[in-house]
Amino acid sequence: MIGGGLAGITAALDCAAAGARVTLVEVRPQLGGAAYSFERDGMQVDNGQHVFLRCCTAYRSLLARLGSDGGVRVQRRLDIPVVSPAGKLARLRRSSLPAPAHLAAALLRFSPLTVAERVGVARAARALEAVDPGDPEIDAQSFGAWLGEHGQSERAIARLWDLIALPTINLPAAEASLAVAAFVFQTGLLSDAGAADIGFHVAPLSDIIGRPALRALGDAGVRVRLQRRAQAIRQRAGGFDIELPDEVIDADAVIVAVPHRRAAELLPAGAAEVAARLRALGSSPIVNLHVVYDRPVCPLAFAAGVGTPVQYVFDRSQSVGLAAGRYLAVSLSGAEREMGMSPEALRNFYLPALADLFPDAHGALVERFIVTREHAATFRAGPGSGALRPAAQTPVPGLLLAGSFTATGWPATLEGAVRSGHVAAEGALHALSVQVQSAGVSPAVAVQPVAPPAEAAV
Repeated sequence: MIGGGLAGITAALDCAAAGARVTLVEVRPQLGGAAYSFERDGMQVDNGQHVFLRCCTAYRSLLARLGSDGGVRVQRRLDIPVVSPAGKLARLRRSSLPAPAHLAAALLRFSPLTVAERVGVARAARALEAVDPGDPEIDAQSFGAWLGEHGQSERAIARLWDLIALPTINLPAAEASLAVAAFVFQTGLLSDAGAADIGFHVAPLSDIIGRPALRALGDAGVRVRLQRRAQAIRQRAGGFDIELPDEVIDADAVIVAVPHRRAAELLPAGAAEVAARLRALGSSPIVNLHVVYDRPVCPLAFAAGVGTPVQYVFDRSQSVGLAAGRYLAVSLSGAEREMGMSPEALRNFYLPALADLFPDAHGALVERFIVTREHAATFRAGPGSGALRPAAQTPVPGLLLAGSFTATGWPATLEGAVRSGHVAAEGALHALSVQVQSAGVSPAVAVQPVAPPAEAAV
């Protein structure tokens, strides 16, 4: 297994549970991939604000498997506070009615939109229910263009549709694939009333994912090699050689579970067409701002912003032992502009914007201002991206891909990553079983827990 993010962790656990000998290679000093924590100025800081939804069943099951589901909480009912300058507050809160009626009352009361805009949004939402996310022609279309064709103004798109599109797709509606957007809205908001109830990581990510995963993999018998960079995958008769700086690992099957650009560099010649698609897939960045004040300034656990450059803000005070409302994390998705801004420029631009939303921040002393950037946080889910996303199985037998960029149907989320790990593990185990059968050994031997003959490098 190459890569120790959620996809690699999941695939390694599945393969080990089936009896394969598994080696996991990870370039970083910790597991977790794009979901990790680091220490800065005595604080455990998450690299990003990774929320999930009640419908993210595979991710929630992984947390239970790691024994860390106690470090998260899920809303009883979807409730998104929406703040605008001067501290104005609206809410998107679901009722107990079945979908899609569960959001009707919230939409009718949503003050950032005019009454006519609210009625128009309801009509567009009903039309979106009929869109087929699996249709290649739908994938080729822009979500923003589709919204325009269905009567949505730029103001309605910015104040409502982007409120959902940006954090889930990591692109504004204008740049997103209609197929991905239709999947997000249908799965999260239009099919089941409780699907979009939001889940939060209460503890630092490394305490929820990285360290528990290391323990779970060790208990499963997986050999974990941290701070080891895979330099090449060499195909040979009957298997593969994975070249590391200090050793070569021989394996009968390989799962490549690294970001898609890195995967393109590693794939051997037999998977050149897949590598080309991965290079064409593109990426979209995320920037997070971590602001610690000398006093509480925010009365909300989290909020979305409208009429402001602040997209989403989270109170992370509890995770670092501060009084509520002091440590705010601002999450900026599709952050092409912010990637080019210096920390000083971001500070000068966003601190006044936060104070406009939370008046108590006026006059408060900023004790820390930390910027974290993920240049290629996700694949770019623009029009045509579905045609570029590869399946788990490559043209090379025994060589598989895992990661949220693969063709899971989901956008680049925690859930998509875990689901991809399960699919890749199934493919690797099938490849090992075929090898055992071709060697004239009973297929059952491939999944025996004691001394199985095949190794999967995950």
